[in-house]
Amino acid sequence: MSRRKKIYEGKAKILYEGPEPGTLVQYFKDDATAFNAEKHAVIEGKGVLNNRLSEFFMQGLTAIGVPNHFIRRLNMREQLIRAVEIIPLEVVVRNIAAGSISKRLGIEEGTQLPRPIVEFYYKDDALGDPLVSEEHIIAFNWATQQDMDDMVALALRVNDFLSGVMLGAGIRLVDFKIEIGRVYEGDFQRLIVADEISPDSCRLWDIKTGAKLDKDVFRQDLGDLADAYTEVASRLGLIPKNGSGSSRPKLVN
Repeated sequence: MSRRKKIYEGKAKILYEGPEPGTLVQYFKDDATAFNAEKHAVIEGKGVLNNRLSEFFMQGLTAIGVPNHFIRRLNMREQLIRAVEIIPLEVVVRNIAAGSISKRLGIEEGTQLPRPIVEFYYKDDALGDPLVSEEHIIAFNWATQQDMDDMVALALRVNDFLSGVMLGAGIRLVDFKIEIGRVYEGDFQRLIVADEISPDSCRLWDIKTGAKLDKDVFRQDLGDLADAYTEVASRLGLIPKNGSGSSRPKLVN
């Protein structure tokens, strides 16, 4: 950990220079933020859980041919990833109305949407990551029309995968956000899924009870965030169901 070059620090992760050219080390922090960092806390073990969960989801995407930046997990809090040129957009896929779409359009939270809806948000904390249209994206040269078509295709494939995995664990995938980056292979550009996929970036509801198992637990003061994330990891088989009596079950390899 000593004397590594820090490339970037965000709300929940730190990126360090990787051991080989074209790689980075992604470190998962225990910080939890909401409302554009107006609410902040440190949740013990959150980074460890998100590291393992993101590894699980990225490996699953690799297995079905969805390209992503994940190379391998290094330890409990770090993973080796490909360096990418991040497109300055968050891509959100919504299956059920919740959060901002309910507020914007007056749709009751929990309403099943007629089909998955893909939205783009401009990544700018100072502006509150505003919703933008395809016209904005092309006009300001954040991405081309082909990029957007590719991003929508990637996002919908991720949605199919995550929805199935969560359904098998008794969890409803309400919505999620991903970031997408460009990688260059000679003169050829390819778009791949980057950043992370974890309960930090998804809305997850228990199918039977409707209990929230994502960062809304922190946003809305609904309980212990680490307990919610531990429940997700347990249902996905990443934590032994028969604990050893410790306050936090240990992750399994």
